[in-house]
Amino acid sequence: MANDDSKLTDEEWRAQLTADEFTVLREKGTERAFSGEYWNVFEDGIYNCRGCGEALFESTSKFDAGCGWPSFDRAASVDVVKEDSDMSHGMVRTEILCQKCGGHLGHVFPDGPTETGLRYCVNSLSVKLETSGD
Repeated sequence: MANDDSKLTDEEWRAQLTADEFTVLREKGTERAFSGEYWNVFEDGIYNCRGCGEALFESTSKFDAGCGWPSFDRAASVDVVKEDSDMSHGMVRTEILCQKCGGHLGHVFPDGPTETGLRYCVNSLSVKLETSGD
């Protein structure tokens, strides 16, 4: 993998990601609700970016939002997730991206149940869970 993942070409990304991962991470796609690998997983670990390996979310911040996607109330640290305005599909939303490689993760909403008030709604195809046994 290149030292600066944000500079990879589409061809390089396609070589390291599956077609579905590429669609979500590089083309801002969305997996169907209740279809992703992690929507109902609550094992201890760190959710890393599937594109570059950056640690994005800790399992301790994951909760069941009932929406069918993995949901977290905060990022692993303040500088790992970038927010951007998303006005697609006739809505105004806040897109979340991996700060390191620019991969599309999902969206953040101001309706979370914890003290942060946030719900980071993440595509399973954007992240890879690393457990202590990995």
